[in-house]
Amino acid sequence: MTVLFDQATQLRTMVERSLPPSNGAPKPTPEDAAPGKERVGASVIAITSGKGGVGKSNIAVNLAIQFAAAGRDVVLLDADLGLANADVLCNINLSSNLSHVIARKKELHEVLVPGPGGFRLIGGASGLARMADLTDMDRQRLVDSLGQLEMQTDIILIDTGAGISPNVLSFTRCADHVLVVTTPEPTAITDAYAVIKVVSKDNQSRRLSLLVNQAQSSAEAKVVFDRIAKVAKQFLNVTVLDGGWLPADEQVPLAVRKRQPFVLGSPRCAASQSIAKLAMRLEQGVGGKLGQDGFFNRMSRWFRR
Repeated sequence: MTVLFDQATQLRTMVERSLPPSNGAPKPTPEDAAPGKERVGASVIAITSGKGGVGKSNIAVNLAIQFAAAGRDVVLLDADLGLANADVLCNINLSSNLSHVIARKKELHEVLVPGPGGFRLIGGASGLARMADLTDMDRQRLVDSLGQLEMQTDIILIDTGAGISPNVLSFTRCADHVLVVTTPEPTAITDAYAVIKVVSKDNQSRRLSLLVNQAQSSAEAKVVFDRIAKVAKQFLNVTVLDGGWLPADEQVPLAVRKRQPFVLGSPRCAASQSIAKLAMRLEQGVGGKLGQDGFFNRMSRWFRR
């Protein structure tokens, strides 16, 4: 734990020099969300992909640490309902998860666990795949819990499952910013475009970014981004923002085997530097002020469908 603490301290020092400082304002309370009163809620970023195996969850975990190191209050929701693994990447053994909240066995604050580097994690569960069969009371309980969470944090990162299933779209629909992760592989590129196509149909005003992972060079990453962005603009009339790229860094698979996020184990490696740049891009793309149409309200509307 001492080693992790020292690494987290080192990362925090590095990040504070790059990201703008938190404004230090007190966290709003649930009363601030009263009807008719403008409120400030969390910025919600959904991290998704067209296919599995592109490094989406690993990016989500390391991005959460990066934001936390900058002084943000960050919650990572592992919403990969069938294959949740953020806890494995963080070397955390979960005794409860979001399914216990829905089953009324736990309150949300009881399943929030501290993650490495200062963020908080809500572990996912395969049982959530049956979300459509929940009772109205269970649905309202989930909405209320997530609504309270929005008022108690700065940034909510949602690690969705891969693909375009209803479960995935329910979370991308509620986000302020959707980050689509792909690799240079042809199948990953095709599936990333499919995700962009479906997500953009829900709400074309939503910000969409594309991150190219495991690229051999910036030139290769640019080719992939330009290809997808051009087709999305031409056929969907959707502007895809450049989320940057992560190199094929040997430190990343080593960190996975150690069950230690690479921004802590190797804070100066190329992949860690790319995560820092990604955090800065996302900071510029989303703000904390959501007004009345925050995550809580959007989730509520989805459940009423």
